[in-house]
Amino acid sequence: MANRTVKDAKSVHGTNPQYLVEKIIRSRIYDSKYWKEECFALTAELLVDKAMELRFIGGVYGGNIKPTPFLCLTLKMLQIQPEKDIVVEFIKNEEFKYVRALGAFYMRLTGSSLDCYKYLEPLYNDNRKLRRQNRQAEFELIHMDEFIDELLREERVCDVILPRVQKRHILEENNEIEAKVSALEDDLDEDIEMEEPEFAKNDVIQESTSKPHKEKERKRERERSRSKERERQKNRSRSRSRERDRHKNEHKKDKDKERRERDNDRERRDRGDKDRERKRERREKDSDRKRR
Repeated sequence: MANRTVKDAKSVHGTNPQYLVEKIIRSRIYDSKYWKEECFALTAELLVDKAMELRFIGGVYGGNIKPTPFLCLTLKMLQIQPEKDIVVEFIKNEEFKYVRALGAFYMRLTGSSLDCYKYLEPLYNDNRKLRRQNRQAEFELIHMDEFIDELLREERVCDVILPRVQKRHILEENNEIEAKVSALEDDLDEDIEMEEPEFAKNDVIQESTSKPHKEKERKRERERSRSKERERQKNRSRSRSRERDRHKNEHKKDKDKERRERDNDRERRDRGDKDRERKRERREKDSDRKRR
């Protein structure tokens, strides 16, 4: 009973929420000491206190596959299925970074593509360090923005296979989400604003010179500023084109992978049919021998 999903839970991606974690890892979590002692009869309110006690993230470790407390609490959230507002508050929590990491991981597992980009992309600005335990039970340091980037780009994080999300450029083309604005563009705008007072200062100095010379200098300054602006626009267009090419290549790789998986499934079914046919023939031969 303690390991069952709540009765009024909604299916996530067409399946039981707990089934998002693989069966072998799920059974290891159910047998773990942390699950039996700390996660028993947890509610959404009590789970917050347990999340605040987290000191590292990770999946499973060791030769006998032991789950980390982070993974146990993730499965508990999948089991009790807290409301979306609670998960959003987890993500917006700036005081406890591991609570934020837990909320982001749960949102990536259960949220739609729009929700994932909406709530996780702002966390790119969080550069705090996180401790992560790897499969060898050793600790390593990563940053919050690295962890968020893995959630949005990788297929497996913390030994859990992540559901597929729609590519961002496709959502942008369908006008379902706004174009991504990099924080570096604000720095470029600040540089432009800092350059403008320098141009004004040069104009004041040149007022003491003759008018023709003054006009020539102004034209030169304008040409320089225009050439700089054109160069910036070219760099932006190049980066956007590279981003589009990268997305196209990823889309093509995903299609090739799906095609290979379908071919493998078809081969497995064919082999299974052949094995069943051989077994049926053997049974018929055995029955004929017994009759004789």
